[in-house]
Amino acid sequence: MNPDLSAREHAVVLQAASLCLQYPDEDLRATLPTVRAAVETLPVGEPRDRLRGFLAETASMSPGALAEHYVRVFDTRRRCCLYLTWWSDGETRRRGSSLAELKSRYRAAGVEFGSTELPDYLPAVLEFAATADLAGGLALLQEHRAGIELLRLALLDAATPYSAPVQAVCALLPGPSPDDVAAAKALARSGPPREQVGLDLAPFGTVPAGGPR
Repeated sequence: MNPDLSAREHAVVLQAASLCLQYPDEDLRATLPTVRAAVETLPVGEPRDRLRGFLAETASMSPGALAEHYVRVFDTRRRCCLYLTWWSDGETRRRGSSLAELKSRYRAAGVEFGSTELPDYLPAVLEFAATADLAGGLALLQEHRAGIELLRLALLDAATPYSAPVQAVCALLPGPSPDDVAAAKALARSGPPREQVGLDLAPFGTVPAGGPR
């Protein structure tokens, strides 16, 4: 956890980042005034600055332009994948077990994951941390720090405002361990594991916006 923020402030950052990283349809856009008001209650610091910057930049874009930009970033750039186990498990059988384990962790925290999204979808993980289990959610994000770091770098490389919510999340996590750094370097060199044969994950037939292509 970030020692400069309270538990409530961590939850505000996580929930705000979750909403900011979702597809900007009409319902999502209707929540943004509430998100802005919540972000303004945060103390001065990187999480607040990153989220304010994102909200200000995207507010200047038309709804159509923002939606088009979102699709261009997350649907056409493989390295901008919002699904955490894709970074660690790639297109392998192991990913099915990882997704099942995630659902079990949600259930253990009193949450039944019923979304049409996969449970490793970053906005879903952020909402879980914000609303159900702050310590467990932050630990889960830290476990996937290597992938999140590469996502952050890919979004920066894409010169998109969507890098800012990810940077806000990273500011809540402790610095990457040597293992995280090594894992991130390995992923950057070779990408996630690949194994097409025997993959049994039905949602990949119709990957939602933001999934790997």
